[in-house]
Amino acid sequence: MRETTLKPAAHLTCVAATKKELDDVIGDYWDLGVRHIVALRGDPPGGVGDRYQPTPGGYVNAADLVKGIKGIAPFEISVACYPEKHPESPSVEADIDMLKAKIDAGATTAISQFFFDNEVFFRYLDRVRAQSITIPIVPGIIPIHNFKQVSGFAVKSGASVPEWLGHRFEGLDDDQETRNLVAGAVAAEQVLGLVDQGITEFHFYTLNRADLVYAICYLLGLRPAKAFTETKVAS
Repeated sequence: MRETTLKPAAHLTCVAATKKELDDVIGDYWDLGVRHIVALRGDPPGGVGDRYQPTPGGYVNAADLVKGIKGIAPFEISVACYPEKHPESPSVEADIDMLKAKIDAGATTAISQFFFDNEVFFRYLDRVRAQSITIPIVPGIIPIHNFKQVSGFAVKSGASVPEWLGHRFEGLDDDQETRNLVAGAVAAEQVLGLVDQGITEFHFYTLNRADLVYAICYLLGLRPAKAFTETKVAS
């Protein structure tokens, strides 16, 4: 039987934990064989929209966390980036400066906040490349299983929602099955538009709807590797 090797990426935030507590977790990850960490500042305990306050005795922000992780073991580290800037950043330039700080601390990949207009991502990519940022920038895609919920989350997260996108889901509040079909088509269309411009890696925000992402992968022509067995026939 063909063996599939899974490479888990542990997500770690600075929220509600001291450096000592997080350092213990980081060391445990390494001992367990985890080699990839997604290092995030994390949302305020009160949720997106509240003002963030560092935990006393904890890591101040994601760049500080990345530095701490690298001081413990040589993990591969992914961090967040924001095509339309983090809602707490004063400007896109300040946001890019924070991304640089994470890279200087040891980050090797950035995963973007979700977006719905591919031109937003490409403009951001041009800006970070112009600042000599060369690490891979992986676009974040969020399937819209519930338009009202996802658009509300987008407003709090600083992601714009195009008017045309709302029209796609009009009249479907009580029709989950059709919503899923539309969500799959919209996400697949977005991914294909990125692929046409040379993007080959994607990060899906599943929101506990792995089934929808699985269906989107099928729409994109992806299939799970088939296991096979070798059978010996007795002579």
